[in-house]
Amino acid sequence: MRIIRTIAEAQQRADLERARGRRLVLVPTMGALHEGHLNLVREGLARGDELTVSIFVNPTQFAPGEDLARYPRMLDEDVARLEAIDPNITVFAPTDREMYPGGPDANLTWVEVEQLDRHLCGAHRPGHFRGVTTIVARLFHACKPHVAIFGLKDAQQYVIIRRMVFDLLFDIEIVGIPTVREKDGLAMSSRNAYLTPAQRSQAVVLYEAISEAERLISRGEQAPEGVVESMLSRLRRAPDARIQYAEVVDAQTLRPLERLEAGQEVLAAVAAFFGETRLIDSAFVRVPDVGESVRVQHPGS
Repeated sequence: MRIIRTIAEAQQRADLERARGRRLVLVPTMGALHEGHLNLVREGLARGDELTVSIFVNPTQFAPGEDLARYPRMLDEDVARLEAIDPNITVFAPTDREMYPGGPDANLTWVEVEQLDRHLCGAHRPGHFRGVTTIVARLFHACKPHVAIFGLKDAQQYVIIRRMVFDLLFDIEIVGIPTVREKDGLAMSSRNAYLTPAQRSQAVVLYEAISEAERLISRGEQAPEGVVESMLSRLRRAPDARIQYAEVVDAQTLRPLERLEAGQEVLAAVAAFFGETRLIDSAFVRVPDVGESVRVQHPGS
């Protein structure tokens, strides 16, 4: 297993592999790898010749009071999980100082995608997506991939990164991979480890809420407010859930909708706190054409 700690070494290796005609794939992560991450890794191995998994807990995407200090850091365990899949994977694990030489507070250059962060998570986490796009751009320059793999659980992040790549002319294919879930439907997340047993059993309402949205939309519901109210109703069944939002937005603009139109792709998304742990879930859904029946599949179906 190759572990790279510096940008200079990552760039040197990328240049060498590109000169050899190799197709480079990057899976950006913050570590604490679970099966959802490993699914991205397997997809990455299938899409190129050389796979790099970056492991970096990015301080600029955490707002004051969020869980930066306690976010799980377990590089040795993560490397072991990756090595069990393929010992030829490269791990890029830079330090904070390597990625932000003067420290995060001294950084003067930011990558910011406007408008797409006005709703969903962006409305509640000021500066979060600016931190995400800035670090992803830096990872792209360090690792020089042809392909980058992202999980669709972080749907707003995926849409914003895809737009950043389009607008800034990155010659990188962005691939989104469906959410990997526990047997009861809860989306896999590194933050699930924070949950108490009671919170964990209740957290499945997030999945139930977006599943209800998918069912309503597939049956021809045209009123977004009806879908939102149904999602909220599901979330309220969890006594410990502190609901942050439930929204249905356009899948491209991420703006709330007045009406669901046939053939339109929308994003149903929810966020809630269980204690101090914030969890999200979402689903991209295509509004069926008139007379069309859309079957929604879920784990175990």
